[in-house]
Amino acid sequence: MTISINAYTPNFVAEVYDVDLSRPVSAEDMSAIKQLFWKYAVLVFPDQKLAPQDHVNFATQFGPIEMDRVLAMENAAPRLGSAFADISNLNREGKIWDKDSRQRMYKEGNKLWHTDSSFKFKPGLCSLLYSMKVVPIGGHTEFADQRAAYDALSPELKTQLQGLIAMHGIEHSRRRTGFANFEPEEATRLPPVPQLLVRTIPENGRKSLYVASHIGAIKGMSAADGEALFQKLLAHVTQRQFVHIHRWRPNDLVMWDNRCTLHRGTDFDDMRFVRDMRRATVSDLANTCEQEGVAV
Repeated sequence: MTISINAYTPNFVAEVYDVDLSRPVSAEDMSAIKQLFWKYAVLVFPDQKLAPQDHVNFATQFGPIEMDRVLAMENAAPRLGSAFADISNLNREGKIWDKDSRQRMYKEGNKLWHTDSSFKFKPGLCSLLYSMKVVPIGGHTEFADQRAAYDALSPELKTQLQGLIAMHGIEHSRRRTGFANFEPEEATRLPPVPQLLVRTIPENGRKSLYVASHIGAIKGMSAADGEALFQKLLAHVTQRQFVHIHRWRPNDLVMWDNRCTLHRGTDFDDMRFVRDMRRATVSDLANTCEQEGVAV
């Protein structure tokens, strides 16, 4: 094994060195990277010079890449291929977007704590975000460790949460930011889906909360009680001791485990500075309820 790491904490977030992801990664190194990923949940690969196909090749080592997008493709990611989500503030001509553009309003939701694609029946397993151009002030990404947050819950709350099912929907999270401008086809294509509030990560057996701002209801609870429980859990997960802030550098590739982390983007002057990134998201094996054998 040639790779080396610098871990930020004993079990959450590590930088990985001495690997060039623009070249085929040896079976030994790939196995080591996967073991590190299951342990640390967020891996940072600095100074990677990645063509889009290099990015795809590495992502597919973890599973199939999502190809569908929430917004119609002409509005959502016109600059990139179907394997990528466009995490930028650029329009289809590569210019900074208009202040009132639909894409800008929709992406306000990225500032909420969320996990990618929990609003899809088969949610995201991991996401890999590559930075091509970063901003001088702001534009960081914050990550929260939902495994450590689960461990810190009281035994009584752990018992209460076991088997509870939340309904995740992209419209729920976007309404929290005031966005309701979904086209009819977009609104009907992604109805709310069930996901467990607590799940087990199969590679290491750790239990984790599975909370996200996409949650709009919790089965068996009133709307008010469900929202109160969601807000209580969100406040718990995002306490400072569970959160890491990644300050982007050009050519960083950062990957995170959507099954057990939350993330959000921090604000920046998006009408002045260009922030240009592309993200590939790998699909999980199945719905969380199916994976845990819980009937929906």
